[in-house]
Amino acid sequence: MKHKIRIWKAITISVILFFLTDVSLAENRNALNIRENNADTLSSGFFQDDFISDGISGTSSLTYAGSFSPRRRFIHKIGIEARPGHIIPSHPFLQGKNEKGQPIKNSFSAHLKYSFQSPQNTYTDRIFGGAYQGIGLAYYTFGEKESLGDPIAFYLFQGARITRLCYQLSLNYEWNFGLSAGWKPYDYNNNYYNTIIGSKVNAYINTNLYLNRMLSRKFDLTAGITLTHFSNGNTRFPNAGLNTVDIKAGLIYNFNRQNRYFSKSSFRPPIPEFPRHISYDLTLFGSWRGKGVTFGEEHIASPYTYTVLGFNFAPMYHLGYKFRAGISLDGFYDGSANIYTDDYHSHNFYKPPFYKQLALGLSGRTEFVMPYFSVNLGMGLNMLHGGGDLKAFYQILALKIKLTRNSFIHIGYSLQNFETPNFLMLGIGLRFNNKYPHLYH
Repeated sequence: MKHKIRIWKAITISVILFFLTDVSLAENRNALNIRENNADTLSSGFFQDDFISDGISGTSSLTYAGSFSPRRRFIHKIGIEARPGHIIPSHPFLQGKNEKGQPIKNSFSAHLKYSFQSPQNTYTDRIFGGAYQGIGLAYYTFGEKESLGDPIAFYLFQGARITRLCYQLSLNYEWNFGLSAGWKPYDYNNNYYNTIIGSKVNAYINTNLYLNRMLSRKFDLTAGITLTHFSNGNTRFPNAGLNTVDIKAGLIYNFNRQNRYFSKSSFRPPIPEFPRHISYDLTLFGSWRGKGVTFGEEHIASPYTYTVLGFNFAPMYHLGYKFRAGISLDGFYDGSANIYTDDYHSHNFYKPPFYKQLALGLSGRTEFVMPYFSVNLGMGLNMLHGGGDLKAFYQILALKIKLTRNSFIHIGYSLQNFETPNFLMLGIGLRFNNKYPHLYH
């Protein structure tokens, strides 16, 4: 009950703060607009000179030529967030089949975040909706320290504006991706009931939708909803995972944001036409995984870990600055595929012939492109395979982190039939025939 009261207090305070700023903003808006108009009149070329097109070979490659000093090139931010939440009761352990015999319902997390973004009216700002990116640190508690722990999460995040509701209020999205440590995993002798978390370190994935209100040149207020997932990527059993739905409220401090953010600039530089083209992504990946098998009517977890190796080769058509789509040839070796046992008690697991652990598939791919990161989604079918476990319809979610113009880190995960965990895809990729314009952020 105390936890619920704290949640409602947080909601009430956030709503009050969110709308109390109208008076102060109205008083300052005229003065800000006058200064902004004067700046545009005296130096309308300020934004024009920030970026130029190099025009080399008829491409739309963009080159930075601005008057920003290196210290003022980005807007730097630091923020804090509180996220009270509800645990989705997707497993008997969470529903009450635990040591206390009570449902595990509530979660709470506190976040400290640093981010940066490109200045207003630059090409990057206009193309990607004021995209920002950074690193975050979070503390999580579920009210069950003895059986779940109170993990700490360290993560990358990125977000952007979806639409402006008014000039000081926008609807934004954000994703978080990282690792969480400090869990109390399943242990047959000491933590028998916890059959959802099998590792001390687990992946942390979050997506959220929120409102951002500019309070002043220095401060923003945020409020929204989030979805969070914790699991170990099927690297160790058990791996049912834990999911929460949360509300969030936060305050952001902007170190060097300018007053012009509070009024519409009279100059908006035109965005050059995107050179549509086909590039080719080659990704090599590997990982390890656990595996369970069915023996009679029983499900038995193998005590071993198994190697996964694979590749993706994907011709991708670039539709614009933010989207590309294509078809991928996906090949892999899964050392856990089609393993079996002949005795429930012996823990003897046997491997089939090598060819029964190989598969080659085709998948359709779409990719959402942002500065420094891109998110890749795929659905496919194994066309050539060794049967059994490999006769599958699979789905892929991957994050690509830019290393150089033509290389990236690949962090992906594969599912079967939208529900069965498959394996992690940790690797490196190369991009060929890349004609994407040079955007200096």
